[in-house]
Amino acid sequence: MEQVKSFFTREDHFARHTGIQLLEVETGRARAKLDIEPHHLNGAKTVHGGAIFTLTDFVFAVAANSHGTLAMGINTSTSFIRAVASGTLFAEAEEIAINRKLASYQVRVTDQDGNLVAQFQGTVYRKENQIIP
Repeated sequence: MEQVKSFFTREDHFARHTGIQLLEVETGRARAKLDIEPHHLNGAKTVHGGAIFTLTDFVFAVAANSHGTLAMGINTSTSFIRAVASGTLFAEAEEIAINRKLASYQVRVTDQDGNLVAQFQGTVYRKENQIIP
């Protein structure tokens, strides 16, 4: 799992640019955090939906690719539950189904107090390419 963690920490430039930190990787699971900064806020002074989606999409990608096979998102859905304006967001992805070509994941986003902020569901297409040679 260290190779997968290292790969995403090094290669996902957008996640790094937004301030996402990858905390844990296990087969079919991933956990990351985002410390909320002023540039993450929208005009209403709450965390922009795009920032939350970026966090969920990142842990989704890490969990889906944790098997070492290239997995590409083909469908996602996000529900925003609670507005947040400061603190830290945590996202945890969990694999809920997998077969040779498709896999499905759920992601929960919580704030530093454990309050549910958003829920995400995503499906990937699993290719034959290895992400780490």
